[in-house]
Amino acid sequence: MITTVLAFLLTLGVLIVIHEYGHYRVAVACGVKVLRFSVGFGRVVWSRRWGADGTEFTLSALPLGGYVRMLDEREGEVPEHERHRAFNRQPLRKRAAIVAAGPLANLGLAVLLYAGSHWIGIEEPKAVLAGPAAGTPAAQAGLRAGDWVRSIGGPDGGDWNELRSMADLRWAVTRAAMNGQDVRLEVSDRDGRSRRTLTLRLAGLDAGDVDAGLMRRVGLAGNFSEPVLGDVLADGPGARGGLQRGDRVMAIDGQPVVEAMAVVERVRAAVVTGADGRPQGRPLRFTVEREGRTLELEVTPRVVQQDTRDGPRTLGRIDAQPGQPPERVLVRHGPLEGLAMGAERTWEVSVLTVRMLGRMLVGEASLKNLSGPITIADYAGQSVEQGLAFYLGFLALVSVSLGVLNLLPLPMLDGGHLMYYIFEGVTGRPVSDAWLARLQRGGIVVLLAMMSVALFNDVARLLGLH
Repeated sequence: MITTVLAFLLTLGVLIVIHEYGHYRVAVACGVKVLRFSVGFGRVVWSRRWGADGTEFTLSALPLGGYVRMLDEREGEVPEHERHRAFNRQPLRKRAAIVAAGPLANLGLAVLLYAGSHWIGIEEPKAVLAGPAAGTPAAQAGLRAGDWVRSIGGPDGGDWNELRSMADLRWAVTRAAMNGQDVRLEVSDRDGRSRRTLTLRLAGLDAGDVDAGLMRRVGLAGNFSEPVLGDVLADGPGARGGLQRGDRVMAIDGQPVVEAMAVVERVRAAVVTGADGRPQGRPLRFTVEREGRTLELEVTPRVVQQDTRDGPRTLGRIDAQPGQPPERVLVRHGPLEGLAMGAERTWEVSVLTVRMLGRMLVGEASLKNLSGPITIADYAGQSVEQGLAFYLGFLALVSVSLGVLNLLPLPMLDGGHLMYYIFEGVTGRPVSDAWLARLQRGGIVVLLAMMSVALFNDVARLLGLH
């Protein structure tokens, strides 16, 4: 919990400081006097004056944003000898540059963070697949448990790109699904033999399917894991049936088992209706290999009620953890390659974010994709625990999101002010005060609505409703 809170505060602090520093640095370069640089809103808890202009740098009580206050005749009287340094007196191009500098600073930071993550290197699961669920595009393509996806190409078989990890595969599939394109996959067995080429049909997916559950619907949700038992809970059904840690499950009820997920699915499905009309576990015959010997064991699962995406379900449990950690590979890039990939990933995530927001706006994608501070805090804590490279990648993702969000043409955001300047540049006159007031009120309503939806989604995820 402490790690999550500290990681969240560090994430906010870095992104806010960089965003506001972008505004501050360009304002100073344009000759505008900056009165205050604030991280947070509300009551000031720390302040210090710095620089030739005596800019007040402050830390405020509510750290969910920040601002740069510049000399401006619209906000108070300005001495005549300093009017040339007021923001409102600057040419249109300078005002636009100052406003755009904050979001662009976030996008520039994302490039460096992604590059840093590539330079350090990340140990990621190898792109070896668990067996896809029946009826999914992956199953229809002919993918099987243990397939190693080596490269991905366009539907015509061109533009092949090597896949270094499962993360590369998921990112490539997400982009293709967003574009409504099928992809070609070159796969082999886990030892790199028996290569074959398959077509993964993604063009038929609805736009609303491109969300957090996309990989599950496509059939690429899991990594291959050997059917070897981990922890077996004492006095649980598995332990009472004789199962032990390290047992390799060879078959269940005579049906061969090749991966851990198959053990989970067969145990979950081992529920029947008893003579009293109530659900009960159906005995399963496990064939296991232990220290070179083959054993036959009978295990009767217990029955539990569990909330799932499809509603409450009655499932079997044996209180044993099947599966081993997936094979991992170190993905690392050189200085120039890492920097180029950082720029490429920043652009791709920016485009993907804009497309997703557009689809949510027209109802083609679910509003469940919006995340708020609780989800961000949770992911921040998880990424810190996985190492510096993971955290840098997470920080880059949030930085891109913040940069893109602030460029949206909504009043109260930097993008809204840029729209005002576009209007001024086209018409030769600024937006009237009356219209500014109306647009500001509308912008507040839209932002509050987005924040409310994001917070609702956070709570729903915590309660397992999403």
